[in-house]
Amino acid sequence: MSFGFSEAILERVRPISFFAFYLAVIFAAIHTQSRIARSEPVKRKQRLSVTIIAQDEADRIEPCLQSVASWADEIIVLDSGSSDNTVEIARRYTDKVFETDWPGYGPQKQRALEKADCDWVLSIDADERVSPELRHDIDAALTDNPECVGYRTPWAVMVYGHRMDFGRSARAPRRLFKREGARFTDAQVHEHVVLAPGKKGTLEGRLYHYTHRNYGHALQKSAKYAWLGGQKRFAAGKWGGGLPVAALRSLWNFILIYFLRLGFLDGPVGFVVAVTYAQGAFNKYGALWALRREKKLEGWGKE
Repeated sequence: MSFGFSEAILERVRPISFFAFYLAVIFAAIHTQSRIARSEPVKRKQRLSVTIIAQDEADRIEPCLQSVASWADEIIVLDSGSSDNTVEIARRYTDKVFETDWPGYGPQKQRALEKADCDWVLSIDADERVSPELRHDIDAALTDNPECVGYRTPWAVMVYGHRMDFGRSARAPRRLFKREGARFTDAQVHEHVVLAPGKKGTLEGRLYHYTHRNYGHALQKSAKYAWLGGQKRFAAGKWGGGLPVAALRSLWNFILIYFLRLGFLDGPVGFVVAVTYAQGAFNKYGALWALRREKKLEGWGKE
């Protein structure tokens, strides 16, 4: 249909139009068959622990727990000093709720991992929910002898009432993995799991991520991650390129998310998210510049 803007164009590309139409029909049939197959129950062969870290998530943790309740063999929740009733809600779903301090994202997820008893672990956050399709894919993957030691789970980020399918959201973090030989990095933010040697895979079902409560919360999270990212790079002795490079990184993030990763297909929400990430990129390297400048000024003061 997109080729049919004029009769002349349609005449020239009619063979291509028919070919594209038949391809669309074939892919639609394959997708429909895949959805039908997912509706058939699969019995998981491996025991599964779900680990969740939380703090002041009373408004979001219950749907998260509901998405894995009566499905996971074990649910572990680590709360780092919530001032609301996050802990009380978690205890309705599991007796393995632990109250701890906050050492950072990587160390906290490692603590949760060390409390898991099952052979396989699904590590999620309190603002995430496991879709029925993802549960099916996990059950199907965890056979008697899984072919991989870890799997990526595609995100479906939900912001401002819209499901993001492109841009920054078109990612698949590695959240399902074999417990033996796995560990989380010590990063304060943007941690990741290091797996035992072996094959890695990617599942198709979505992990829903309700990343922002509202626009104000989005700004708070962006500022928090930018500051932590700047501190991390400063501690590692990185230069960062100064303010000019910070500005270029901001521009590049917008181009990458909005154009190259097709964020514009998410409509106005895609534009707002791309700008937010661009601002966060500038703030992160701006923070690194400020920390290096403060250190330099301290050195001059001592002289």
